[in-house]
Amino acid sequence: MSGERYNPREMEPKWQKVWDENQSFVSSNDDKREPYYVLEMFPYPSGRIHMGHVRNYSMGDVVARYQRARGKNVLHPMGWDAFGLPAENAAIERKTHPGTWTRANIAAMKAQLKSMGLAIDWTREIATCEPEYYRHQQSMFIDMMAAGLVTRKQSKVNWDPVDMTVLANEQVIDGRGWRSGAVVEQRELTQWFFKISDFAEDLLTGLDGLTDWPEKVRTMQRNWIGKSEGLRLLFELVPANATAATSIDVFTTRPDTIFGASFIALSPDHPLTAELAGGNAELAEFIAEFRRQGTATETLEKAEKKGVFTGLHVKHPVLEGQTLPVYAANFVLMDYGTGAIFGCPAHDQRDLDFARKYDLPVLPVVRPADADAGFVVGDEAFTDDGVIFNSGFLDGLAIAEAKKAAAAHFAGRTVDGQPQGKVEVNYRLRDWGVSRQRYWGCPIPVIHCEVCGTIPVPKKDLPVVLPEDVSFDKPGNALDHHPTWKHVDCPQCGAPARRETDTMDTFVDSSWYYARFTAPQAETPTVPDIANRWLPVDQYIGGVEHAILHLLYSRYFTRAMKATGHVGLDEPFKGLFTQGMVTHETYKSPAGEWVAPADIVVETFGEGRRATHLTSGEPISIGSIEKMSKSKKNVVDPDEIVATYGADTARWFMLSDSPPERDVQWTEAGVEGASRFQQRVWRLVGETIALTEQSAGTVRGSDDSEALALRRIVHRAVHQVGGDIEGLRFNRAVAQIYELTNALVRSAGLVAAAPDSRVDALAEGVERLIQLIAPMMPHLAETCWEALGKPGLVADAPWPEVDPALLVDDSVTMPIQINGKRRGEITVAKGLPAAEVETLVLSLDEIVRILDGKAPKKIVIVPDRIVNVVV
Repeated sequence: MSGERYNPREMEPKWQKVWDENQSFVSSNDDKREPYYVLEMFPYPSGRIHMGHVRNYSMGDVVARYQRARGKNVLHPMGWDAFGLPAENAAIERKTHPGTWTRANIAAMKAQLKSMGLAIDWTREIATCEPEYYRHQQSMFIDMMAAGLVTRKQSKVNWDPVDMTVLANEQVIDGRGWRSGAVVEQRELTQWFFKISDFAEDLLTGLDGLTDWPEKVRTMQRNWIGKSEGLRLLFELVPANATAATSIDVFTTRPDTIFGASFIALSPDHPLTAELAGGNAELAEFIAEFRRQGTATETLEKAEKKGVFTGLHVKHPVLEGQTLPVYAANFVLMDYGTGAIFGCPAHDQRDLDFARKYDLPVLPVVRPADADAGFVVGDEAFTDDGVIFNSGFLDGLAIAEAKKAAAAHFAGRTVDGQPQGKVEVNYRLRDWGVSRQRYWGCPIPVIHCEVCGTIPVPKKDLPVVLPEDVSFDKPGNALDHHPTWKHVDCPQCGAPARRETDTMDTFVDSSWYYARFTAPQAETPTVPDIANRWLPVDQYIGGVEHAILHLLYSRYFTRAMKATGHVGLDEPFKGLFTQGMVTHETYKSPAGEWVAPADIVVETFGEGRRATHLTSGEPISIGSIEKMSKSKKNVVDPDEIVATYGADTARWFMLSDSPPERDVQWTEAGVEGASRFQQRVWRLVGETIALTEQSAGTVRGSDDSEALALRRIVHRAVHQVGGDIEGLRFNRAVAQIYELTNALVRSAGLVAAAPDSRVDALAEGVERLIQLIAPMMPHLAETCWEALGKPGLVADAPWPEVDPALLVDDSVTMPIQINGKRRGEITVAKGLPAAEVETLVLSLDEIVRILDGKAPKKIVIVPDRIVNVVV
């Protein structure tokens, strides 16, 4: 192999075939070894993988291969999140069936992923659009109905007018549909819901045990669940006969600010608002305008604060003789608290914005500890901790004390025959609406009968399969338009009935797939004993953008599966890692059009760089570094990279360039450097083989100091790389491998000059190097392993053992200074007495030459640190 370049285009397909034939990565549920489950968030089959996929799956693959080498029974499966609107929209555009489009994309992406050499158990492959998967989802839906975890109710929903379907609040981004980008509207529809709100406290407290999750994700979930302890407070209406109601029930988390109240605000959906709108045209139009915006909390918080005075007032509960005006306001939600608040503008920014707009009083009642009674609020509400003032019996108290005092005060008073104040806990989390008005999704297994009501499909009739002969000629849900599919006889009474035509939110599909992977051919959704042995997933890897949607839903669904007997645990994912994005420079033509990296040539001159178009030669402007996206054309095709450099090079670059939780910038120079390293390792293996052959028959002595030093470097590298992989510090593992390679290359040069016992240390070191790169560059590792004459596959080899004695430093290198200026160094045994260090220093040629026969005035030795000679 001497002088030959490593050829990834030849070697990578070879080893992929070998792994397939040997079923190297097929895991068994009967294996008695310690189980280890690593999983990356499965992809949507859009038709092409992108560099983000390469990074994501390379990370998971390193973990999977490493844990296999550590002797564990590793489960590393792959599937497809295959339902959803994009497939339906693509089918409409291309005049084809969503299933045809989706399955073709799966085939293409599977081939791309296999070209990466991933250690995946493809025998467990699933696609959520296949009946053999979603029939089990339908079965669990029925189980959840029986357990009281599903409800059907009329609700205000986010309606996407382009995709013509309901969106969960989490799917509304800045008031627009997360897929279509259309401005979302409110509609009143009867929907199916999972009762996730019943699990709010459990989901919240469960976060404390997820210590292997990023804190930012746990914080995002805590905020979304939004637990708040406050006071339900009754405000008396005046006059009492102004409406059918005699009081307004308000929920507040800040009863300590009650003396600063200046208005009451009702949700536009509050029953009292609706009652008053009957005789108030302005209020009726305000309600209509409110319903034209989405229901997502984020949307409401960002909207301009608007309101309409209802004509009502309430008694101020602590200031005798004063009243507060009652408004309908667009920032108050009906399904949080009671749908009514009191506004204290000085200490809540929304209230302050509203008060300034409608010229309402702003009375500060909390001041900073270092401020006096003249404290005022300008354009920014004071929301920090402080001292209560302007507040009667609460004056001088801290906020926490004032809340308790206010609660006690109102608990002792009555309105309408009940306590005026009552402590209560509320959650921001609302039930998960799963009804979607579209074809390409899992059918909800329910039948509507005029006689029997709404009943589940009998399990013996599952799956409820989507009809193939659908038309998308009309807008809306194709299942509604189908001439026969929705018509069915009632399974209880036999009367004509109607199937549910809504399909499930695709986030249901991805909320339990990790459990199905544990027994994908089972006749039940899970085999509990098997699922409980594999779960929770030891290491889950994916984007932080799923912190709320997918990850929270999966945590809920696992609890629901436990309640219905499908698993015996609460949490689906023990460890979570959220990787950064892949970025690239952007490029624009003189006409302002985006240009792809493949279509330009970049040249470096001095400190600068310039770009020109590959074919036209016109100048191209180099823009900012941004996330790879089709819209800006700053994407790199993984197929082209694999064809040019090989999969190992792409994997190595993705792992080496930056900490995995941060964004990585794809550069041509970076990938070329990774390719050069690949060739360097190959050359080193060739040189080591040649040196070993040359030294055959040579009598070996014991290790000299240099051989021992090399062994120390090798064993420390094995120890550190293993720790870095376990800690998901892939870039640090790569750095350790670079250092080891440099040491081995230097050693090979020394051995070539004087073959002796050091060749054995070199050979051992190169063998260990190949085992260290095997999880990251598996094809190169197999080729090198074979060239070294090692038995079997490196993919099956155990992780190299570490000699603990070689991890201990028993020597130290100390710099030597003459009159404070460094003149050399000396390596001595750790803890060597100062007198012996002094003798060794004074015998060094450089020191003898400098002293020139004179005795030093003083020698200062800091043990194991430094020697300073004063002359």
